[in-house]
Amino acid sequence: MGLLKTIAIILIFYYAFKFIGKYIMPLFIRKVVSNVEKKMRDQQQNRYEKEDGEIGETVIAKKPHTKESNKNVGDYVDYEEVKDDK
Repeated sequence: MGLLKTIAIILIFYYAFKFIGKYIMPLFIRKVVSNVEKKMRDQQQNRYEKEDGEIGETVIAKKPHTKESNKNVGDYVDYEEVKDDK
């Protein structure tokens, strides 16, 4: 009796997963993909709305201000590589 019960449970789980994989998972995946597409579309839209200027207008972004190096750090020492023949 236990063997038949085990086989029946295995068959029920097999057909349940087969049904879920064939009919329910594609609906779930389609919903997830559409949500990701919507988020990406919104991000692109927000990016274009935040840009300065109008469409087709050339915008030149300013170079970020960098700290200038200190010229009085030290002297440059020229060196020659000496081969040690032993």
